[in-house]
Amino acid sequence: TSIGISDPRVLDGRKVDEWLNYLMQSQGQDIFRMKGVLSLKDEDRRYVFHGVHMMFDGKFDRPWGNTPRNNSLVFIGRKLDRKEIEAGFESCVAG
Repeated sequence: TSIGISDPRVLDGRKVDEWLNYLMQSQGQDIFRMKGVLSLKDEDRRYVFHGVHMMFDGKFDRPWGNTPRNNSLVFIGRKLDRKEIEAGFESCVAG
């Protein structure tokens, strides 16, 4: 199963951290790989992450500059619940 999300809205970094931690704890054995580039509130640099099962690495990357800001995430695994993952992403949108 693969699930991709592309969305231009700015995200709340704290909520993203909580959501990704939850995903790794609850579905980590079924997530073979996840990666993405995120647009976080009050941050002019891209946040780039990747994970394999329970291992995760994320860091700030180059500034967005003139590039349009957009969140792009991909999850690859087995028995992944698209609705749950999309709802988790929605909960991270900055208010």
